[in-house]
Amino acid sequence: MKQRWSRLALAVGAMTISAAASAGPSAAMLSNACSGCHGTHGGSAGPSMPSLASQSKTAIVEAMKKFKSGDRPSSIMGRIAKGYTDEQIELMGDFFAKQKFHATSQMVDAAMVKHGASLQESNCSRCHLDEGKDGKDDTPVMASQWLPYLQMQMDLYQSGARKMPEKMAEKVKPLSKHDLEALLHFYASQK
Repeated sequence: MKQRWSRLALAVGAMTISAAASAGPSAAMLSNACSGCHGTHGGSAGPSMPSLASQSKTAIVEAMKKFKSGDRPSSIMGRIAKGYTDEQIELMGDFFAKQKFHATSQMVDAAMVKHGASLQESNCSRCHLDEGKDGKDDTPVMASQWLPYLQMQMDLYQSGARKMPEKMAEKVKPLSKHDLEALLHFYASQK
């Protein structure tokens, strides 16, 4: 009898371990791999990396899928994204979307911020909501992103290396380089 219970306990334990293993890693575990570059819970500590905290799930998932397919240029992210399934990317999108907004402290030009504020309302506010603190659907959160990161991304758009969304291109095309730089200073300054 004792042997029968031991076998039963062993079988139940094996099924439990098997079920846990097949469930795969949790969203938090998957997202921990991102912390080396994007900071703990998605709050970037470095000027060339965006904060992922509080981004919309859609924005994160779409960015990861574009990295994975090669539609979005990258030095590292394309290789990293290929290591995740679509389901894992969805889990990471959920995780980062639920994290608290990450405000940075960085040097910006006050005159550029003021000029950028006037441009943001008339050019960007329909998609980059609440001074860039919220993104509409697939639009990323721009507020408090590192200025060097924002500048690198705008350079990619301007050079054609990264495809600019059509609705963004309509608004950006008439702006001067000075105007675009002012917008980036504005977004970097937001808390």
